[in-house]
Amino acid sequence: MASDETEGATPPKRSKLGLLVGLVLAVLLGAGGFYAVYSGMILSGSAESAHEPPADDSGADAPPVAFVPLDPMTISLAPGAGAKHLRFQAQLEVEAGAEEQVAAMLPRVIDVLNSFLRAVEPELLADPASLAQLRAQMLRRVRIATGSHAVRDLLVMEFVLN
Repeated sequence: MASDETEGATPPKRSKLGLLVGLVLAVLLGAGGFYAVYSGMILSGSAESAHEPPADDSGADAPPVAFVPLDPMTISLAPGAGAKHLRFQAQLEVEAGAEEQVAAMLPRVIDVLNSFLRAVEPELLADPASLAQLRAQMLRRVRIATGSHAVRDLLVMEFVLN
């Protein structure tokens, strides 16, 4: 008879308080660890670098550069495009002392840029997000045309679709 009474009785419910406390502690420790790493309290390098003043970004140790302006160009776009012309003006950032060498190659540079911009799809020219990609491609072509690595960058001064 005693076994019949134990079979019919339901087992007592276990408390979920331990699970809840463990979950809250895990969340708190995770948030505290994230804050410690994010704020730089831990894993931010050496202790000396945490107390150093920020580096001076005035550009005093930057190598000297010069700029070679390109003549403004007006490129007629393909028929059927929304715009009919592209007005483009840029400057070449070159190493100091290489201005004459690059300036002697300007007709070739203008030809390369004119040919490239004429061949680009008008939809790509109209997309503002594509300017960085176009600039990188133009810089590559300018470096090839000048035959030297004296050209450091191509600075777009004007890029207007009419």
